[in-house]
Amino acid sequence: MTGFTFSQEQVDKFNNEGCLCIENYLNPEEVEELLNHTYKLIDEFDLENHSMTKFTTGGENNDEHVGDDYFLQSSDKIRFFLEPGAFNSDNKLIKSKERAINKIGHGLHIDPVFNKHTINHKSKEIVDKLGFQDPRVLQSMIICKQPEIGGEVPSHQDGTFLYTEPQSAIGFWIALEDCNETNGCLSYLSGSHKTVPIQKRFVKKEQGGTGFIYFNEEQRDEYDNNEEDYLKIKCSKGSLILIHNQVLHRSNLNFSNNSRYAYAFHVIDGVTNYDELNWLQVPPSGGANFTKLQV
Repeated sequence: MTGFTFSQEQVDKFNNEGCLCIENYLNPEEVEELLNHTYKLIDEFDLENHSMTKFTTGGENNDEHVGDDYFLQSSDKIRFFLEPGAFNSDNKLIKSKERAINKIGHGLHIDPVFNKHTINHKSKEIVDKLGFQDPRVLQSMIICKQPEIGGEVPSHQDGTFLYTEPQSAIGFWIALEDCNETNGCLSYLSGSHKTVPIQKRFVKKEQGGTGFIYFNEEQRDEYDNNEEDYLKIKCSKGSLILIHNQVLHRSNLNFSNNSRYAYAFHVIDGVTNYDELNWLQVPPSGGANFTKLQV
């Protein structure tokens, strides 16, 4: 954990562009530790007694999203969500357990191995220099992006899903495998956090499940999905990508034979308002008892 400095130049670049890639944030031994522990969790995962909950990021209008109880109760647990492409048209699983998982979440930082790569001096220095007063960790997960079936993640803003007033969420996205154009690396629209307002919130519905509420129902502007304008972040394993709550970012399908494992967690400022409409609550019954990022 020694030797890391989050420089003012990096702070400025993040504030200007909305995304920042820091190479060699984790060393090879740390990456291997997280990968091996992930494989262990997957090996111990009981697929036969699973709810078969699939993780979907959006339908035709990006308005469809997973929202069953298994999902909503996952905020402080380690749960497994399956890739829709791992099933055939008869809803039968056609991939092995290891290749069927979309992601593992959403309280992965409660695990001791993941916790030490989340709550530490490096992440604390970053949030301190970004102006956080009471940093809190939530929505931690492994994102698998499986070979051949890893789904597209359309353009979105993290503040839609982790909504605070004022906006405060920052994404920490750590590559555990090399990321490139063939296996669905992240891309972002530089500066969009300054020009594109957050238009909607992802919330729990009163009647159950989840959905989006729009701030202006009559003006549902589509997010910019023109890839020509997006900057691809091709990076090596061990890299950290910081993601502003309002910057538009996305990733393409993974058509390659290589997975694209990443560990991601988010930090919000505890001095902001995080209300009961947000889908993610700790405890799941309702509350904002999120883990303090203090060392």
